[in-house]
Amino acid sequence: MNWTDERVEKLKRLWAEGLSASQIAAQLGGVSRNAVIGKVHRLNLPGRVKAGGPATPTRAPKRPAAPPAARPATFAARPTSAPAPANRSVPRPANIISSTDNMDITVLEPTELVPVNDRAMPEARRLVLTELTERTCKWPVGDPLKEDFHFCGAEACDGSPYCKYHARMAYQPVTERRRAANAVSRG
Repeated sequence: MNWTDERVEKLKRLWAEGLSASQIAAQLGGVSRNAVIGKVHRLNLPGRVKAGGPATPTRAPKRPAAPPAARPATFAARPTSAPAPANRSVPRPANIISSTDNMDITVLEPTELVPVNDRAMPEARRLVLTELTERTCKWPVGDPLKEDFHFCGAEACDGSPYCKYHARMAYQPVTERRRAANAVSRG
């Protein structure tokens, strides 16, 4: 089907009258609803207002991204020996005005992370990527963007890229993984 000048003018007229793409396709004959919609877009014909709707189409606001699922904790918090004083007032710049200006802010005491499991962690050799071999543990330690990033480097188990300690962390039995997943979904 070719879009002749006559058919295009009829399409424009029917569109301006408010007919739907299906109705226009039926009146033109030999053309599908999608072909009518495509031609309307190519001609940049104005959209129409739906009955009872606003004059300009409004989009629903984007939904905020869901926060990532919480990871199971591998460390337990334990207070350090020197707790911070409670109800300590925190100074703020003078140019900030808030309804909380006369309120005291409670400072939480610092915590120290203590491993939950009692497995003996091997002494890391602190290897860089170019120093790794088939026999060294390739467990990354630290932030890759920081200078102190390194790999464990301890002797790896046969057929594993990790030492015994890190292999236990990487390859958890199915029951432990389910338990950890259930704890995350409940919390």
